[in-house]
Amino acid sequence: MEYISTRGSAPAMSSKKAIIKGMADDNGLYVPATFPFLGPNPFSGADCDSYAGRAARILQAFLTDYSEAELSLACKTAYAENFASPSVAPVRFLDEGLAVLELWHGPTLAFKDMALQLMPRLLSFALQAERERYEIVILVATSGDTGKAALEGFAGAERMRIFVFYPYGGVSEIQRLQMVTQRGENVGVCAVRGNFDDAQYGVKQLFADPHLNRRLAVFHFKLSSANSINWGRLAPQIVYYFTAYEQMAAAGKIQLGQPINICVPTGNFGNILAAYYARQCGLPLSKLLCASNRNKVLTDFIRSGIYDRQREFYRTESPSMDILISSNLERLLFELSGRQPEIVCQWMEELATRGWYEISSAALEKLQTLFYGGFADSMETFTAMKEAFEKSGYLMDPHSAVGYSVLQRYREETGDRTPTLLASTASPFKFNWAVLEALGENTSGQDEFSLLEELSKLTGQPVPAKLAELNSLPEIHAGVCEKQEMAEVLGRFLGLK
Repeated sequence: MEYISTRGSAPAMSSKKAIIKGMADDNGLYVPATFPFLGPNPFSGADCDSYAGRAARILQAFLTDYSEAELSLACKTAYAENFASPSVAPVRFLDEGLAVLELWHGPTLAFKDMALQLMPRLLSFALQAERERYEIVILVATSGDTGKAALEGFAGAERMRIFVFYPYGGVSEIQRLQMVTQRGENVGVCAVRGNFDDAQYGVKQLFADPHLNRRLAVFHFKLSSANSINWGRLAPQIVYYFTAYEQMAAAGKIQLGQPINICVPTGNFGNILAAYYARQCGLPLSKLLCASNRNKVLTDFIRSGIYDRQREFYRTESPSMDILISSNLERLLFELSGRQPEIVCQWMEELATRGWYEISSAALEKLQTLFYGGFADSMETFTAMKEAFEKSGYLMDPHSAVGYSVLQRYREETGDRTPTLLASTASPFKFNWAVLEALGENTSGQDEFSLLEELSKLTGQPVPAKLAELNSLPEIHAGVCEKQEMAEVLGRFLGLK
């Protein structure tokens, strides 16, 4: 299978080359030239008796220049004892019509582990196929969870270095500690004064900077990305929607072939886009519920067809969704336009120059046929966390609670009782103060580690070891920079002269 750019002027290439590059040379994003048909249950045979086997089966249809042995080994090592749950991504059933897909049992307790434990292994096999010797530099802008998951996945990887930029004051304290305590000679971390969109824009500028890229070439470096703009990040996310559907069927909650809805708390649009791609491959999905927090640019887009980033930015209790420019939406725009890159280019140019664009009425009709957009403010998010715990005894983090709240409103508005899968994106322990406040506890004057213990006592669940150890780890990466200093910071990290 070949991969083409959403902007049309970059050459098509294999999955290995697309994963190495990250972004296309025309600043577009790589998408499959076609979508393979997999159907509702592609997991027949003894090789699919584990999550790793199922992942390899799905990915074989997309990463066709990888051998079966390469994909099998990559998946077996990615989804092993580093995941706390034997099923890797278990499904919990809260009521007759609601299932929760827990995507946070990996080493950093967030859904990004599902892709970022695998991506370095895919990239390693891709580099082995390259004749030229160079070192990949992974650049990451993070709103919280991607940074640590990428650092954890790439630390110590041969022929790879990774540098993460995160918004100063724009992540939870636990998320910050996870990143700044990361060990490894090939890793670097720096805070950027501004919000996530500033960090993300800065990283994109580094990719597009011809002077920087010439300097990197002299030292045999090439830039790539671990954000979900990289197909190697996005493809593994398609897998867990198929495995979750299978779990729902195996539990007798649905019949094979029966449509379900999926609700995804969404910031950069990659996680819900993976669900859309699963639908393109034959997974029976009826409606995709895109759940936003107070930064509701996606909600407004789905409802109006106008994407307008010119609005106030809010810091919320769900920081991984505090985003106004959703990079992965470009891939959906490519499909909504009928795969016409010139239209995508026009919309992206309008976003860059005037801050907004409006899609056609035909594209909006396609969008609204499949997607529902909703948002939850802080009060609604806290209410959702409390309600889920009191009704079902289920503890969820604020991002997942945004999805829970939007789902309840969707059901009230439409009366649609289709069985629904809610993507739960992070452990509640990563956002302990918000969860405790939602449950009626006073968190003032307590540090992160006191709050972890309090949440453990209240719920009877142990503090995850990966979070408990943060209290004793030294802070290694203390840097803070301005947006315009990001290239200089990266140059120092790489030893460029």
